[in-house]
Amino acid sequence: MIKLNDNFEHLPQRYIFTEVGLEVARFKKENPGVEIIRMDVGDVSQPLCEAAVKAMHEAIDDLTRRETLAGYGPEEGYKWLREAIALKVYAPLGIDFRADEIFISDGAAADLGNLGNLFAQNCNVAAQDPVYPVYVDASIIDGRNKIILLPCTAKNNFVPELPEERADIIYLCFPNNPTASVLTKDQLKVWVDYARENGSIIIYDGAYEAYIRTPGVPRSIYEVEGAREVAIEVRSFSKVAGFTGVRCGYTVVPSDLKGYYSDGERADLRANWDRRQHTKFNGASYISQRGALASLSEEGIRQTRAQVDYYLRNAGNLRAALESVGIEAFGGVDSPYVWVKTPGDMSSWDCFHMLLDKARVTCTPGSGFGKAGEGYVRLTGFNTEELTALAAERLRKLL
Repeated sequence: MIKLNDNFEHLPQRYIFTEVGLEVARFKKENPGVEIIRMDVGDVSQPLCEAAVKAMHEAIDDLTRRETLAGYGPEEGYKWLREAIALKVYAPLGIDFRADEIFISDGAAADLGNLGNLFAQNCNVAAQDPVYPVYVDASIIDGRNKIILLPCTAKNNFVPELPEERADIIYLCFPNNPTASVLTKDQLKVWVDYARENGSIIIYDGAYEAYIRTPGVPRSIYEVEGAREVAIEVRSFSKVAGFTGVRCGYTVVPSDLKGYYSDGERADLRANWDRRQHTKFNGASYISQRGALASLSEEGIRQTRAQVDYYLRNAGNLRAALESVGIEAFGGVDSPYVWVKTPGDMSSWDCFHMLLDKARVTCTPGSGFGKAGEGYVRLTGFNTEELTALAAERLRKLL
């Protein structure tokens, strides 16, 4: 008999979004014809921006002609997209990156799960609780049994405190998924300083940075002095340009990042990540990268900003509707998510079933994001304006 990776035994039986999908499918089977408004999954509802659509059509045309055919591309991404990210995303923030410090991927989730390949198995991990499950789940699969959870609750404004014991790898996600919390530059500097003092590495998930509207909230961890020495930043075009079905993202691994092998030899993390990608990743598609490039054009930035504003309005309206009937809610500002306290002492899953059964509205149980998420549910602003308004009205009447 083949021996399996025992670490899978330590994972939850099902991924939270899979579990929600199964419950929704069960409800639909038992209640045929009933309209359900999906407010659980963070998937987009608006069409791709015109600039990206035009560019991807042209990219497909390129593939029909021998003289413009694009086969295997560079595993790290085409230089023209990497240069555009450095120029259009980071330079306006006063951050200078070379193209070879930026690696194009097929979305943030894969990189967030795969970055653990860079580090020794006995490195311990610190992660927010609640938070996007990939950080903890991937660490468990990799065999990192020492995972330090950093509770984020209403008492600390959903801002994690520094770990009491030293952490090697620190996952931070801001704007946070699911709590929608953000950090000021001074708050983020605390983490950068900690990592510099302790020789730690921060893996910073900035997938929702485009939703930040509050002055003084940094769009990138690299706005903090010294972050280049201790931080890897992961971003995505999924929620910015609507690329959930296209798949394209990027990870920044600065050349300043260094580490040591067990024999004491110093190594370059950027070079190791480049080597890893060449071995295990064949690159994002030419078509998706052309679309991503167009989304960074002047026209593309204007169009994607309008879509981000659309989802932010939805989230803000959801929060306002809940607060109007006395429900405690967070987010809807700087984030497309609304983090909702369940009524009374109701559990996350009990609230999920109540909303589904009585309002025909879905949510994501907060317990699926970690122990500290119990007693909350997450609602998303990614549905259409019309269905979001209908969901808000149903919730207002029910709660």
